[in-house]
Amino acid sequence: MFGNKNESEIPNPNGKGMIISNRINQGTTFSGELESDGDVRVEGVIKGTVRTLAKVAIGASGLVNGDIICKNADIEGKVNGDLEVGELLTLKSTCIVEGNIYTNKIVIESGARFNGICTMGSKDKKGNATEAIKAIIEPEKAAVR
Repeated sequence: MFGNKNESEIPNPNGKGMIISNRINQGTTFSGELESDGDVRVEGVIKGTVRTLAKVAIGASGLVNGDIICKNADIEGKVNGDLEVGELLTLKSTCIVEGNIYTNKIVIESGARFNGICTMGSKDKKGNATEAIKAIIEPEKAAVR
């Protein structure tokens, strides 16, 4: 819908196609549901859910008012919503998270703040979180097509 203005294609080091990278820059506000197969970096504001099978990085100036569902995440800015991370979640010293966390692995730097419940493993307790994330994202993508 928005063309390639916020997407850049980078050669995949394993030689299989291109890696898609999406960026919401500082000064930009996105309202709605953001879905991607590639990485998402947020320096601006997202009002809505972020879903990706790859990595989400919230920069120091970034704000997400909604849930984040992804494979890996690095959070420096602020999140008001639940985080469902299939593999590794890193909370940097400057981050503020107001919501529950569901992840398999977590790194919390000194100074990071979060208010909510942290659960290790999948949200639904039926296997690892990556499979739970795929189960959420894939049927929704199929319904859109």
